[in-house]
Amino acid sequence: MGCHRKRTINYSLGVAVLCGTIGAAMAGCSKPLLSPTEERSPFDRYDNVRGNYAPQYIEDQYGRREPNLRGRLTPKE
Repeated sequence: MGCHRKRTINYSLGVAVLCGTIGAAMAGCSKPLLSPTEERSPFDRYDNVRGNYAPQYIEDQYGRREPNLRGRLTPKE
């Protein structure tokens, strides 16, 4: 009786892990919430009209893409 119960628990755990893995994979393929091409807020439109728009991401000296925190958080003129 103990062997059957242990096998049932292992099977249930395996199914749960498989479902979780499939769910995570499907969520990774979905469309991003905030697209880099769309405006993030009305403030972005305001900055763009006045020529102060800071892009969401920039490339560092090694060609890696990183968030443009300095450009987006510095005070505007």
